[in-house]
Amino acid sequence: MNQNINAYELNSMNNENKTNTEINANLFSSIDFGPLTEYLNDDNITDISYSNNGQVWLKSLDKGVYRVENTTINNELMEKIAFQCANIMGKTFNMASPLLDSESSELRMNFVHDSIARNGIAAVFRKTPAKIRLKKDKIIEEKYITLGIHDFLIECVRGHCNIIVSGETGSGKTELVKYLASHTKENEKIITIEDTLELHLDAIFPNRDIVSMKTNNIASYSDVLVGCMRQNPKWILLSEVRSAEAVTAVRNSISSGHNILSTIHADKASSIPYRMYSLLESNIDVEQFMTTIYRYVQLGVHVRARYDKVTGKFMREVCEVTEFYVTEDNKPETNTIYRKNIDGSEVINSPSRYLIDYLEGQGIDLKNKNFQNVKIDLPFENNALNSQNNTSLSNQNQTINQTNDEIEEFL
Repeated sequence: MNQNINAYELNSMNNENKTNTEINANLFSSIDFGPLTEYLNDDNITDISYSNNGQVWLKSLDKGVYRVENTTINNELMEKIAFQCANIMGKTFNMASPLLDSESSELRMNFVHDSIARNGIAAVFRKTPAKIRLKKDKIIEEKYITLGIHDFLIECVRGHCNIIVSGETGSGKTELVKYLASHTKENEKIITIEDTLELHLDAIFPNRDIVSMKTNNIASYSDVLVGCMRQNPKWILLSEVRSAEAVTAVRNSISSGHNILSTIHADKASSIPYRMYSLLESNIDVEQFMTTIYRYVQLGVHVRARYDKVTGKFMREVCEVTEFYVTEDNKPETNTIYRKNIDGSEVINSPSRYLIDYLEGQGIDLKNKNFQNVKIDLPFENNALNSQNNTSLSNQNQTINQTNDEIEEFL
């Protein structure tokens, strides 16, 4: 294909019967990545970074971040790739337009012109494959997660818990969300809302009722969410909560009865509600906001990436599962169901009766489940709690109605 054909001419070709995704894939398939191709085709490599007149850094699933020597990858190649991307998108990449973001079906690219990057053009390539990398047997074997916590989380997904996954950049938050989403029921409609396409659930499960939505300069999170609600989804998946608008989208989604799976940058699961509040750009009362989040987000899951001293390998792991709930006296509380410390020791607590009651209402009976080292029967050993269980659901319904009034004030 002639790489000098501009985007308008390409789109005017025989694409009448193709979707925008298919057209986009065809356009980017014409890019010549040269010596980068071997790294792009390696499923173990997730990120490629180029900078400083020839430095190439890779991030892989087993080694973490490391540098490779490849003299054929240079400024000239990076400029060539950047110009091809700009040409396809109908944009320019020069001193007047020194920043370029480009996105193919399974690859995100960012370029910084050497008029800004003074030690040479800088580029980052992040692979977002339309596949679920996590497999149950493998992640159990590699100690990514314990069998008990794995099975517990899957039951929580089947019981329609709202779950937010936290972690640092590159810790594998999105991969975990994709894995959890793969365990939703086949007849439950999913809508994904992203500013950069990473989930690809519509491509992974082509026979399911999944709508992939992407925000842009015209359609904001709020705009897309309005359209999303009219599509009547059971699940709404936000790729990442990283702005005030995204926080509002999460709050509006869960308060309107939809279920969510999403990610956020936070240092631990218990910090998720406070991290969400810090992203807001308004003076909403912190106590009121926290009460809403604690009532509607059932679980926070934290993943981390680290080097394992025993194996000498780079590993990712689920290291914390925290439950959020609101007591009968309207007090937000957390319950650490699972925590794995750096030394390998584990802290394990039973889910609260609030989570058990919620899941029972969704048809999931945790009391009769065996999650290996996750005990479920503890809240029911206390007679005082047993007597309170009979009234907990009615109390929760009352507080939920109160919260709906609070949400109306927010909106």
